[in-house]
Amino acid sequence: MDTKNVIAAISLSAAVIILYSLFFAPPVVDQKNISNDKKTSSQNSSSDAPSLVQDEKIIKISRDEALEENERVLFENDKIKGSISLLGSSIDDLTFKKYTNTLNGNDNVVLLNPKQSENGYYVETGWATTNKNIDLPNSKTLWKIEGNRKLTPNSSIKLSWKNNQNIKFIKEISIDNQYLFDIKQTIENNSDKTYNFYPYGQIIRNIAPEVTNFYILHEGLIGVFDDQLVEEDYDDIEEKKYSINANTGWLGITDKYWIASLIPENGKSFRSDFDYKNKFRANFIETDATEIGANEIKTNSIRAIVAAKEVNVIDGYAETENISKFDLAIDWGWFYFIVKPLFFAIQYFFNLAGNFGIAIIMITACIRLVFFPLANYSFKSMAKMKVLQPEMTRLKELHKEDKMKLQQEMMALYKREKVNPISGCLPIFIQIPFFFAIYKVLFVTIEMRHQPFFGWIKDLSERDPTSIFNLFGLIPWDPPSFLLIGVWPCLMGVSMWMQQKLNPTPPDPVQAKIFMFFPLFLTVILAPFPAGLVIYWTINNILTMAQQYIIIKRTTVKTV
Repeated sequence: MDTKNVIAAISLSAAVIILYSLFFAPPVVDQKNISNDKKTSSQNSSSDAPSLVQDEKIIKISRDEALEENERVLFENDKIKGSISLLGSSIDDLTFKKYTNTLNGNDNVVLLNPKQSENGYYVETGWATTNKNIDLPNSKTLWKIEGNRKLTPNSSIKLSWKNNQNIKFIKEISIDNQYLFDIKQTIENNSDKTYNFYPYGQIIRNIAPEVTNFYILHEGLIGVFDDQLVEEDYDDIEEKKYSINANTGWLGITDKYWIASLIPENGKSFRSDFDYKNKFRANFIETDATEIGANEIKTNSIRAIVAAKEVNVIDGYAETENISKFDLAIDWGWFYFIVKPLFFAIQYFFNLAGNFGIAIIMITACIRLVFFPLANYSFKSMAKMKVLQPEMTRLKELHKEDKMKLQQEMMALYKREKVNPISGCLPIFIQIPFFFAIYKVLFVTIEMRHQPFFGWIKDLSERDPTSIFNLFGLIPWDPPSFLLIGVWPCLMGVSMWMQQKLNPTPPDPVQAKIFMFFPLFLTVILAPFPAGLVIYWTINNILTMAQQYIIIKRTTVKTV
């Protein structure tokens, strides 16, 4: 394949990405790309709802000390366990029972932490008011527990606190068997006055975690407001606050595999703020006051989903809880229309084969089968180009002084033999979107995390751990990470080199040397990529070679 074909393939791929981002991608608001006028407009468009201010200074202590410092209500279901602090009634202790930090380890992933710990990360709900004479429960309020003392899917808990104005605040918290907390807030106004209150919820994170910092994955503050997806990096929020009014939506803080999110009550308008003041906050407050008259009771419901981003769980909540675009909590990216269906296809084959590596191989075969006719057309042209190579060389020598004549003769040759010289880029053009989609699936879906293949591949979402520089483990030496070029990347490079031998050799010696170097270059470049992706590329090369070899054997051209 000549350089023009490669350039054409790259250009076509870039065009697909650009066109999709312009016309089909879900709207994403990036604070850096919004004009100052628009920022000011969105921040000033809120109603008279009070701001949620937190300037309290906290003395940092260890996580274990923080958990022992206050009385707590335990919770547990099939997926998570943790506790709720009675001081402030915050959900600030949550551990995933199914997921560990290390492969086959006992170190379960801990997501939420008390505010007093360095990695404080917690969920708060409550009421705000513009009336400064009313005592409201806050982060220092000690709530009283009534009835059940453990939160499970079968038993909710009830917390209460009463102020000096004879107003009682009640929280009834329930949990499902996965990741959903339902928080019903009630105010019993036992006074003879009328008050206005504004329900709110907020997620607070003391410090930004280590993030992947790769353009294909967003980690940070996220929300969907009136069907508009908003993604803000931690760095962006440190520089400038983001604020927006909406009638529907959700908000939260997302990691690669985990999310803490809040869903305001349906049918209630709210203002949402992403900001940073010594800590990161994603919060909302209803913009219409809840008026509570004398001896009246009013309630408000807030849902919190603190979850491992399992596709079926996230999609299930989007449907059963009627949460608009909650599936975007998983960063499917620009190629959503390819990546998500591809995930479901791989998962289907996984259910059949019981191994995600085998599922990737099966989906590779399916992709080759779907595009078999198109690849056949391309390979037939390439095969003819290879057979025509001597004749093309002869014409170049014959007309080396007359470029116009050479071009005419070459076009006549192509026309006579029915060869399309740019058809060779089709295989690459076909592969690029699926290559990216497989990479995205391996990179962002928790279902692929810690999934083994065979032999030394214990995690398909991580790189091949072997290295050619210690003879794949035979030499007792641990190479540095940049020298970890494993078995599968080497197999991929060899298969690419063999496939290259089936293609027409560029007549230019310099181009020929560049193309000979290309498999080695890609082997080094792709070695750090997930093993599952390299397996996909290797199997794809093998299937491509088999198809191409058969076509070459069957291809003949007229002798001239």
